[in-house]
Amino acid sequence: MAAVAPTRAEVLSLFRSLLRTARQFSDYNIREYTRRRAADAFRENRALSDAPAAAAAFVDGKKQLEVAKRQAVVYSLYAPKAKNIMEMKLQ
Repeated sequence: MAAVAPTRAEVLSLFRSLLRTARQFSDYNIREYTRRRAADAFRENRALSDAPAAAAAFVDGKKQLEVAKRQAVVYSLYAPKAKNIMEMKLQ
């Protein structure tokens, strides 16, 4: 069975979902790491031209999205109450 490459709309939807999930983390470091990791992975796989490799990368991205969603829920239960220095406003 031949792997079908995902459409551009599906890929963009996955990317936006990863960015939305990253925003759910209350900690600055984890939020930025998740956002940066998603952007780096999509940038790395941008030049994939063969359908099986693109389909495999898309499936991997969906798995990573599920992991990030689970981690966001777990982290929200145990998030530290103190803000990170990057999140504090200058007075």
